[in-house]
Parts: sequence; C-alpha cells; structure tokens
Amino acid sequence: MESPVSTTTEQRRVPWPLAFYRSAVGKKWVMALTGIGIIFFVLAHMVGNWKIFLPDVAGVPDIDIYAEALRELLVPFLPAHVALWILRTGLIVAFLLHIHAAYALTLMNSRARPEPYQGPRTYVAANYASRTMRWSGVIFAAFLLFHLADLTWGIQPMAPETWARGEVYANFIATFSRAPVTAFYVIAMVVLGLHLYHGAWSMFQSLGINHPRFNAVRRSFAIGLAVLVTVGNAIMPLAVYFGFVE
Repeated sequence: MESPVSTTTEQRRVPWPLAFYRSAVGKKWVMALTGIGIIFFVLAHMVGNWKIFLPDVAGVPDIDIYAEALRELLVPFLPAHVALWILRTGLIVAFLLHIHAAYALTLMNSRARPEPYQGPRTYVAANYASRTMRWSGVIFAAFLLFHLADLTWGIQPMAPETWARGEVYANFIATFSRAPVTAFYVIAMVVLGLHLYHGAWSMFQSLGINHPRFNAVRRSFAIGLAVLVTVGNAIMPLAVYFGFVE
C-alpha cells in the first residue's frame, strides 16, 4: 500500500497549473477563459469578413486587401506570415484546451453520476442549448475543418477549379454560389449560436461571477451575443447566394 507521505510528495512535484487543471474547477476555468478568447476571435473574424460588402479599392476587393494585411502583420519587425501563424497557433491551442476540458468534464460528470436524473423536471432544469452543448461543439469543430478546407486550403472536391490562392473575394463568391454549401454554413451558424448562448451564460458562473442580481444581464448578454454571431455570419453566404453580392 502506498503511504500518504509518498502520495503527498508526488502531488507536490506536479506544477501548480497542471495540478489546478486536473480539478473540475480548473477545467471549468480553462473552458471559460479559452471560450472568451474564442468569442473574441469569432467576432473579429466576422467583422473582417463583413468587408465582403465594401466596394473595391482601385479595382481590388477590400476583403482581399484585408487578407493581405493580415499576412503582412507586424512586418518588418517579423517576417511575413509569422505574426499570423502565431495567432493561429494560439487559437489552435485554445481550441484544443477547450475541447479537452469539455471532454474531461463530461467523463468526470458521468463517473460521478452514472445514471442521469429522471423525472418531469429534467427538461425544465436544462434547456435545449445546455443539453446539446457538447454535441454542438463537436458539430461546429467539424464545420470549422470544412470551412478551412473550403476557403483557406482550397480543398474543394465539388469544384476544385473555382479556388484561387489569395483571391478571397472570388473564392467567397464561388463557394456560396452553391446551395448545399450555403445551407450548411447557415445551419452551422445556428448551431454555433446555440453553443455560444449557453457558453456565454455559463462562463460567468465558471469564473465565480454568479449572483441573482446579475442574472438578467448575463442572459441578455448571452442572447445578444448568440443572435449577433448567428445573424452576422449567416447574412454573408445568404447575400452571395441570393445575388446581393456579386
């Protein structure tokens, strides 16, 4: 049998951040903080893509100029593309931590309560967004991979000849001229909105900001964020498909 002294010594050897992350509270904090970072990215990405509605500058689509500016970020202090890849790496790490923390919490919850609560209050206590939180995250992760393949990597099995490196505007028009792709994007944005609604609502509780006095503000913020992201991202593919952007 292992002695308590050796167990305590082993625990002390673990760095504090790792020891904190092993706890349920630590995982909730990681989910909340990475969620905040992802929300800022989603908003910034959405606003940047709104440039699809702006007129050309000297014959060049404004969104193409914006994309090139991202690739040249912090030049000449850093080589081209380096700052952008630093941001991408940080975002990838945030996504992975967010997904791992959610998966680990799911396992911890299932072990603590093998059988879910049964009874008439089950569906009253948990709304649709919270009940489907993990599934919506998985679905959106799959959508994100498709989005990168479709517009960033140029992997388009349906029409590979329509993609051109660096021509964001042309790629945007080509991909959203296809009804199945446009429908898929809009559905994915609805799923993302549901995920963000519950995430924005619960992240304050995970960070210890939880008081009945602020619940109305928290709910309004969660609803507003979900609606803004859903509508703000869905209008772009719909505008292209219905010919408002050509």
